[in-house]
Formats: sequence, C-alpha cells, structure tokens
Amino acid sequence: MSDVNHPSGGPRPPGLGEIAAGIERTNELLTRVLAEVATTPSTHAVFVDAGYAYAAAGRLVAGTEDRRAFGLDAEGLIEAFIDKARTIFPDSRLLRVYWYDGARRRIHTTEQQSIAELPDVKVRLGNLNANNQQKGVDSLIRTDLESLARHRAISDAVLIGGDEDLVSAVEAAQGYGARVHLWGIEAVDGRNQAEPLLWEVDSQRTFDLEFCRPYVTRRSVYEPFGEAPARPGPAPSRGDVRFVGAQVAAQWLGSRGRAPLAELLPGHPYLPGTVDQELLVEAEALLGLSLRGHADLRRALRDGFWDHLRTQY
Repeated sequence: MSDVNHPSGGPRPPGLGEIAAGIERTNELLTRVLAEVATTPSTHAVFVDAGYAYAAAGRLVAGTEDRRAFGLDAEGLIEAFIDKARTIFPDSRLLRVYWYDGARRRIHTTEQQSIAELPDVKVRLGNLNANNQQKGVDSLIRTDLESLARHRAISDAVLIGGDEDLVSAVEAAQGYGARVHLWGIEAVDGRNQAEPLLWEVDSQRTFDLEFCRPYVTRRSVYEPFGEAPARPGPAPSRGDVRFVGAQVAAQWLGSRGRAPLAELLPGHPYLPGTVDQELLVEAEALLGLSLRGHADLRRALRDGFWDHLRTQY
C-alpha cells in the first residue's frame, strides 16, 4: 500500500509500477504537445522600410531618389512582396505587412492613408525632418520585430531595407528563435544595403529592374511630396470598376482557358504580382483612364475579377 512507511520510518519510495506509470503520463503529455506544435502553421511577416524601397526603386528605374520625380505603386509592390513570400514560405501564413515611412508630425499623407487601408497592411510612421529624412523608423522596426519574435507570433521575418542600424533588430529577433530574411532592390552601382546587415541575416534576396519596373512611373512635373498624383477627369464608380474586373476575367477564361485561372483560386484574395499587373493594364485600357493612386478602385477591380472567376468553378 502507498501509505505504508518505509522501515526507516519515512514514506515508502515509489515502486517500479508507479515510476512506469509516471513516465507513461509524461510521454502522453509530450506527445500531445508535439502534435499541437506540428499542426500549428508557421507564420511570417514582412517589414518594409518605405524610405529604402522608394529610394532604391526610384534610383533603379527612374534614375533618381527624389520622390517628387516619380510615382511608386506601393499597393502593387506590396502585393508582389506578399506573392513572393507565399512562394518562398508555402507552408506559412502571412501575419501582415508592416510599412514604415516618415511623415511630418506623424500625420498620414493621402498616399499613406491609401496604403493603410489595404488588407493585411499596417502603416507605422516616424517623423520627417526639414530635409525629408526619416527619423525614428529604425527603432519602430526593431520594436515590432523583437516583440513579435519574443511572443512567438512569427517564425520568419522578411526585412526589406538596407540601414546598418537594423542589425540590432535582426539580432534581437534571432535571439528569440525567429529567422530573418533580408530582401533588397538591385543597386545601380555598388551596394545599397550595409555589409554588417548582410552578414547577420539568415538569407538574402535581391529584386532586379524587371521586377521593379511595373511599379515605378516617372513624373513630368514635380508633385507635392507624399501625395498621390492627381488624375484628370472624374474617377469611375466602384460598381463600374467591379464590372470591368468581371469583364476581364470573362475575357481571360475565353482566351487562356480554365486551367491557368483555376490555379489562382488557392491564393484568393491575392493575385500573383504579374497577374495583378496584367489585370490593371487591361482594365485601364477598357476604362480609358489610370487606376494608379486609387487603392479603393483597384480593390473593386480585383473583387469583380474574383466574383466572376469563383462563379465558374
């Protein structure tokens, strides 16, 4: 009996049967924990230093880092990053995209407001000084990256930037077990990412001119910094653009066949970057005007495309 004292006067030590039962209970607990971990999907997040993205893409495509001299289709670029991450991390889910930019007194510009309205995107603002230089962005990146890694909210972090000050953010995230992947934009000459940053990350990837070209448009006249360019004529309604999205989907089904479009369905509500650009170009041709800078209308365009596509399968 378990309550019989040992001859020495103390409680009787557990027998082999009790030890075996304890080991079995421990093994069952470990098995349940491992099974839960195995079925928990990996999660990744994308951290974009917008200052780096604008400067590097502008330099590569438009030959200048001055934001007033070119327009960046931030929405299209973000979706291209999401699509690339989905390809690289096929068994992982996206937490969100963090978009770090500067603004005077941390007040969103019209363009930044449009980006903030995108699904799965969080805009974080640092200050912008008199020379249009970002201040405080690197510390925001470090805070978010370290916090998410510490709470096991992400297993992989995609960092798009080049500043050496980001090294501490990488080290902090790696200290909590997250893997950090550095993505960059091809430099015209030399490098646009600090060597110490390249040394610290777990992997590197560079996007070339062909990748960036669809998202950068030269401007003939300088426009206010941070503002979306004005578009001539009244903008179409969301209903009109949604109808055009369905129209393009119907045309593609007729010309491309069902199989290529069926392959898009698992990615709903996202479209691969190249497909999204083709949809935008064809829609603008049908509408006779540009949808660049109209994030709400571009979402309506995709909604219409998906509406028609999903009714066919």
